Amino acid sequence: MASNLEILAYEDTPLGVLCLRRRELLAQPGTVVTEVTLDHEFLMSSYNTASERALARVALEMRPGKGLNVLVGGLGLGYTAREALASDRVASVEVVELLPQVLGWVERDLIPLARELRSDARLKMVQGDVYRLLAAPPRRAYDLILIDVDHSPDDRLAGDDDAFYGPEGLRRAAGHLAPGGVLAVWSYAESSPFADALRAAFREVRIEPVEFDNKLVDAVQTDWLFFAKL
Repeated sequence: MASNLEILAYEDTPLGVLCLRRRELLAQPGTVVTEVTLDHEFLMSSYNTASERALARVALEMRPGKGLNVLVGGLGLGYTAREALASDRVASVEVVELLPQVLGWVERDLIPLARELRSDARLKMVQGDVYRLLAAPPRRAYDLILIDVDHSPDDRLAGDDDAFYGPEGLRRAAGHLAPGGVLAVWSYAESSPFADALRAAFREVRIEPVEFDNKLVDAVQTDWLFFAKL
């Protein structure tokens, strides 16, 4: 790269200014990362993807069988979808992404996994609001529903997804699952109220902290994964 920082996309969205950038880490020469910011606030990075990948991996461990159909809410940089596609037990992955700009990054090869994602015939990506989909009557049954949209159940990107995180919203979401299906939700923080809401709607709830050494800020950080099974 000509400089340490390259802006790949800088676009207005209903949620604010969305920026996709690529840079070489000064502390680790030769290591290039892709990052996303929203209204100049850090959102995600290709450097630390352990929890995004674990969201799919653990959900798959909880759901036996083959020919599984997976719904992913929020594409991000694609690591959750790619982890689901890595399993030969998965028949299809449908990604519902709110921002068409993010889908455009895949079509324009702007994110690291773009070509790999596009080359898998099991993957379908559509623009839409996954929360509205899950609040509506079911049109098909999924074996796994993987949600990585908000910062946390208590720190949301938009104000119209509150209902999903309560018992009634979760019961509606559960209606989109096949028997024995798993709902998984990513969060950067623990949330006891959300865990209680899950227990009111599902028979089995599992909460998994994912620790990782974030050398970008020289600290050990923890993301939280919430799993609920019918």
